[in-house]
Amino acid sequence: MSAYLLANITVNNPENYKEYVEKVKSIVEKFDGEYLVRGGEMSVIEGDWPHKRNIVIKFPSHEKAMEWYNSEEYKPIRQIRHDNAVSNSIIVDGV
Repeated sequence: MSAYLLANITVNNPENYKEYVEKVKSIVEKFDGEYLVRGGEMSVIEGDWPHKRNIVIKFPSHEKAMEWYNSEEYKPIRQIRHDNAVSNSIIVDGV
């Protein structure tokens, strides 16, 4: 069953965050992840949506998504995001 990483992000330091954007895609792809949404225009239709950047990544399984998130390759890249943005992220199984 596919799993999806959903992330909502507010970038606080756009110049430094560029390094994260440049490096993360190849690591996602190494773990068979596929970007479905990466930024883009959005319209809030209900409720509050404090973060302006949205990401959806499809992985072949929940296990593969967690393997990517906890990988040694992603760990230093993840820190770049933590240092330059605030985010909420989940991994959820698809149907």
